[in-house]
Amino acid sequence: MRRREFMLLLGGAMIAAPTLRAEQKAMPALGFLGSEALGSFAPLLAAFHQGLSETGYVEGQNLGIEYRWAEGSYDRLPELAADLVSRKVDVIAALGGTPAILAAKSATSTIPIVFSSGNPVERGLVASLARPGGNLTGVSLLTTELMPKRFELLSELVPWAGVIALLVNPNNAITERIIGDVQEAARAKGRQLPILKAGAEGEIDSAFATLLQLQAGALVVVPDPFFDSRREELVALASRHAVPAIYGFRQFAEAGGLISYGPSYTLVARQLGTYTGKLLKGAKPADLPVEQPTKFELVVNLKTAKALGLTIPQSILARADEIIE
Repeated sequence: MRRREFMLLLGGAMIAAPTLRAEQKAMPALGFLGSEALGSFAPLLAAFHQGLSETGYVEGQNLGIEYRWAEGSYDRLPELAADLVSRKVDVIAALGGTPAILAAKSATSTIPIVFSSGNPVERGLVASLARPGGNLTGVSLLTTELMPKRFELLSELVPWAGVIALLVNPNNAITERIIGDVQEAARAKGRQLPILKAGAEGEIDSAFATLLQLQAGALVVVPDPFFDSRREELVALASRHAVPAIYGFRQFAEAGGLISYGPSYTLVARQLGTYTGKLLKGAKPADLPVEQPTKFELVVNLKTAKALGLTIPQSILARADEIIE
């Protein structure tokens, strides 16, 4: 190759290299930090992607996504969050409850973080719903606020049950607050409320064994990423032991659970995708108010009720958003 041609090629490569780097930099990177396993979160991830697409972002086309899944093991979250920060992602979506959010918050004070959480103000995640401040914003799930309502619904469904157990994850930061709120609701209804705890492999089986020993007539399952990622196991155990149980999200009722009441997490995931897109476009978390769910769903599984020998009161059926037969 002639020297002149070589120098021209070399010069062209030197010009192209910064251009290529600029093009690569032009594709933003999103860090996705999930407390659950991918399998249990898949439908919600699809809704999240829908929200992203509504703001113009499609993975692989104009957005790169780094996924990190803790699979219900909260102790892995700090390391996973730190890894995302080290990769210099532009935004972190911390989904799956308080543990993921706290891990992301501890890992960075500058990268925007979008979250879904109950009581974000009380937990110190944001200054207020209207003016979050800092580098976090998202959707409040009203987790603790809805717990007494779930207890009341289950009490109405099984009025003969003098003992209704509460299944909690002791590793969750809001567990004690939830226990207090549901205990107050139980006292108002004149019911006993034993507390069952499960936060690691094998402990769910132990909790159900204790449930039988206590002769509890029903069970309230607290919404938690650890339980969400073990949806099939929980529903199967409730069925095997013939225990009427209420859950926080419709996915449990769809999987064979008796009844669920809570926000439409599909719509929440879509909202979070939209907010993530806004942050990727340059919006500041401090300027995006924390949103609240816009739709709540009461779902009843009549097939499961029949298997349990239960007759669902008309008062509940009339309020149900969906009845699975």
